[in-house]
Amino acid sequence: MRIALLTSGRFTLVDLARELCALGHEVKVYSLLPKQNTRKFGLPDASNRWLGLRGMPFYAGVRYLPGAALKDLASQALLEAIDRTAVAKLEPCDVLISMSGMGLRALDEARRRFGARIFVERSSVHILAQRDILQRMPGAPPDFARRFRYERELIAYALADVITVPSLHVYRSFTERGFAPERLFRNPFGVSLDAFTPTRAPAAGARPTILMTGAWSLQKGCDVLVAAWRKLPGTRLLHVGPVADAPLPQDPLFEHVDAVPQSELPRFYAQGHVFALASREEGLAVVQAQALACGVPLVCTSMTGGADLQPWTAVPNAVRVVAPDDADALASALAAALSDQPAPGTLRDLLGEQRQQLSWPASARRYEQRMLAALREPPSPLT
Repeated sequence: MRIALLTSGRFTLVDLARELCALGHEVKVYSLLPKQNTRKFGLPDASNRWLGLRGMPFYAGVRYLPGAALKDLASQALLEAIDRTAVAKLEPCDVLISMSGMGLRALDEARRRFGARIFVERSSVHILAQRDILQRMPGAPPDFARRFRYERELIAYALADVITVPSLHVYRSFTERGFAPERLFRNPFGVSLDAFTPTRAPAAGARPTILMTGAWSLQKGCDVLVAAWRKLPGTRLLHVGPVADAPLPQDPLFEHVDAVPQSELPRFYAQGHVFALASREEGLAVVQAQALACGVPLVCTSMTGGADLQPWTAVPNAVRVVAPDDADALASALAAALSDQPAPGTLRDLLGEQRQQLSWPASARRYEQRMLAALREPPSPLT
């Protein structure tokens, strides 16, 4: 197949593109990433189609302009620039995969000019469900994004032959809004199994450690995580990642480490007795798969996609799932996980024979089969 992928940054699409290349497809990635960046992720230079010149000033605005209003305006201009540049550069393709809300003209152009099937990659719940969840979040602004983003998302959903989602709760957020199941494709993200390998259980005498990696934010329920952790005296809470809108606790057994390269994460996973993710909303956090691949049991909410990973584990209770915004339930699940530990120094392998199901190659093969099926089907009616 001739496959085009449209994204601003890496997200998950560059990893998918690399594996689709390995399967023998002709792949082009339209993004703001220059070749020296995508080369680091294993994407062949011949697959890179850089969209940078027109979009980079707006990208800088999104990162550095002060205030939400100016950042929103820069984000709107950036999406428009990416979309228009992609249309100008677009080459013939059988399938176009776009991050949701990224391209609108490009999606329409690919279908009109080349008869391409359109896949929209939505990594979180339906945009209106996301809005409702985040507006109920403690301390949330009146609107977490401007109307422009809602409109782009909804138009992209309507243009798609297939909407790709990473987890069951995301899938349900679309079917509850009337989307036909055949227009949805559930495919969990992959993880690098070469980088994230089984670790040994922490040494005897090591303080029980709850680990979290990723942004320290209200959306990820860090306030709930802290409340739950404080119900477990004597335990250590270790966070690795950037700090967003949630305050860092000052408790003596809390430790924060700024964001590190992904290659350094395994040494932190090795310290964890349990990995915790208390998110109020996200599609499927890849850090959960990383933790499981390193042998660290997972405690998460039903809004993280962690439940979708349980069938690919070889150990009962490798994944414990609780409702969001429930510190008592989270504390109880964390306590159970901390009491259910292997002997110190034991090699922790939670995946067993299912391990390869969590790999990027496996994710790409599932995607390949769904694209081939889409090419055999008539285009979906727009809704």
